[in-house]
Amino acid sequence: MKSFGFLSFGHYGRGTGPYDPDAARALREAIEIAQGADELGVNGAYFRVHHFARQAASPMPLLSAIAATTKRIEVGTGVIDMRYENPLYLAEEAGALDLIADNRIALGISRGSPEPALRGYQAFGYTGSHDPRGADIARDKFDLFLRAIGGERVAEADPEQFGPGQRLRIEPHSPGLIDRIWWGSGTAATAEWVGRLGVNLMSSTLLTEANGGSFAEIQAAQIRAYRQAWKEAGHTRTPRVSVSRSIFPVLSKEDLWFAAPMGDQSRDQIGMIDGFVSTFGKTYSGDPDTLIAELKADVAIQEADTLMLTIPSQLGPEVNLRLLENFATHIAPALGWQPNTEGPTTGYPID
Repeated sequence: MKSFGFLSFGHYGRGTGPYDPDAARALREAIEIAQGADELGVNGAYFRVHHFARQAASPMPLLSAIAATTKRIEVGTGVIDMRYENPLYLAEEAGALDLIADNRIALGISRGSPEPALRGYQAFGYTGSHDPRGADIARDKFDLFLRAIGGERVAEADPEQFGPGQRLRIEPHSPGLIDRIWWGSGTAATAEWVGRLGVNLMSSTLLTEANGGSFAEIQAAQIRAYRQAWKEAGHTRTPRVSVSRSIFPVLSKEDLWFAAPMGDQSRDQIGMIDGFVSTFGKTYSGDPDTLIAELKADVAIQEADTLMLTIPSQLGPEVNLRLLENFATHIAPALGWQPNTEGPTTGYPID
């Protein structure tokens, strides 16, 4: 692990109390948490994207606000549901965001997780999928998105303005943007596909596989499969890999109120997601020495360059910044952390 950031689900309610923010307050507090994290040396501010739910949805306004008011922190998503996106419009937004952020983005994209709406992407006007989960249209759109951000001329130009046979690319164009795009993966097969494709790997908060191994062991195997596919494809740059965990350092009695895991969250869980047997990672909590030992034993954290800490964003900036400061001060240095003051995070070279 070289860097860590926070991953917020952006939950909000109806504004009835201190820990029940409405949408406006949740957005403003997300900006405040990111600004405070930037000053702490935290490397990244990442946000989940869900539709038809009381949590973060359209990420670009929020990420732009954070990018424009911070100095070093990486801003991104974990993940944008490509089923709901117009790939060319997303390419325009991503190009503008990358320029505003001075190239410090980590834009995670994927087929997306199960949503509250039944095939909700169809309500957005995107039909034609032959897969009940919409994976086919997500990948087709992602292909067009990558070509667009790469500068391919994807639209026929008006011959009266440009002459015959001319084509246009998406604007604004941000050179090298593809190096800052990630795909969220939950299986070894998808991880291998991502490696062949040549984008960064954002390993999911849940894995749609279960083989008797721990969550960390299954995830580490997927990361190794990704790197092998990357190498075999002949890509020359060094890729990035991230994993996410729920980690709550306990340094005071106050920390126990929100840090103590409940029930079976203190160990890996097996369940059904989208018809697949899936593995869910456990919650880590405890004193710094205990957490350092446990996290060093987590093989997937050791494989990844970036660790995303899922945070209880609805508890507000004070609680969340204390959590991040506790991790930065008492745990992250022992794991190899390099604060954002040392420059952008890079991946581990592939031999």
